[in-house]
Amino acid sequence: MNYIRFENIKKSFAAKRVLDNINISIEQGEFITLLGPSGCGKTTLLRCLAGLEKVDGGKIFLDNRDITYALPKERNLSMIFQQYSLFPTMTVAKNIAFGLKMQRLGQAEIKSRVANALKMVDLVGSENKYPGQLSGGEQQRVALARSIVTKSKVLLLDEPFSAIDAKLRKALQIKIKEIHDQLGMTTVFVTHDQEEALRMSDRIYLMYNGKVEQVGSPMDLYLNPKTTFAASFMGHCNLLSHEAFQQVIAAEHVKEGFYAMRPENIGMTLQESTEHTQNNYYFKGIVKRIIPQGNIIRYTVSVNGNLIDVDTLFEANNQFARNDEVYLSIDKELIIYFDSTKKIS
Repeated sequence: MNYIRFENIKKSFAAKRVLDNINISIEQGEFITLLGPSGCGKTTLLRCLAGLEKVDGGKIFLDNRDITYALPKERNLSMIFQQYSLFPTMTVAKNIAFGLKMQRLGQAEIKSRVANALKMVDLVGSENKYPGQLSGGEQQRVALARSIVTKSKVLLLDEPFSAIDAKLRKALQIKIKEIHDQLGMTTVFVTHDQEEALRMSDRIYLMYNGKVEQVGSPMDLYLNPKTTFAASFMGHCNLLSHEAFQQVIAAEHVKEGFYAMRPENIGMTLQESTEHTQNNYYFKGIVKRIIPQGNIIRYTVSVNGNLIDVDTLFEANNQFARNDEVYLSIDKELIIYFDSTKKIS
């Protein structure tokens, strides 16, 4: 049964259509991500769900109730913004308790819920501190605690990690996912970061230019992109026209369209393999660029004038140098083909 449903949602700002007939269904307890580049409409759609923007057309349903024109306070949703929006003159405990006081709950109930929320976000002992005494990550956890303490039906997250450093961002992603799994709270998360989406989501709605480009599980979108945009946005790929692909594999003829190869699917050696199989394509090139990425090294290889990125695990005995001649191979089954109608720039 659909718990949240968007039906033919339209929204424009001036003459620009930012949401174009959006249809989305979300099950109760799901962790859904609205993913896409800046300007694709994902935050606008989230704000329409929250009641902070009015739609120009279509309907929004929550638990079978039409909330299209309901006031934000009538929707029983909690939202965490990019800015933490904490009250600077209130302690952590009072910030968390604010929504409960607005609900006119008793002091004992408020105290119990605040204590539980502090425990869930690992802030026990910080209840009497003020926001100015906290790090950015701690402030974000206060905002999270304030959102879950009211026991709202749905948690909305609008790029909540954008102002946090990379290491802390990953820790908070894990914490939010743990809390989601523990509470079973329906969650709608907005991000432009495909790694965040892959790491956290049950399903992803990939958006582009005001429309839903593709929907599916993280691995489905990564392994089976339906358009060139989806292939390029969901992780890095080598996207080649059929002319370029023909040059790379040195074939007499290939089907017209576009070909995508993930860098991690391409093998690379200094010595040419003596055992070629029908299942692989084989080609050679010259290493032009080397980019270390932690435990992964990305090599850019020139193959008949076309630049191909190859990702390999960092190993002391498996390193290549600039201008090395290298031999590449890829399983034909791992190449993703798109016909000309699936090209979206």
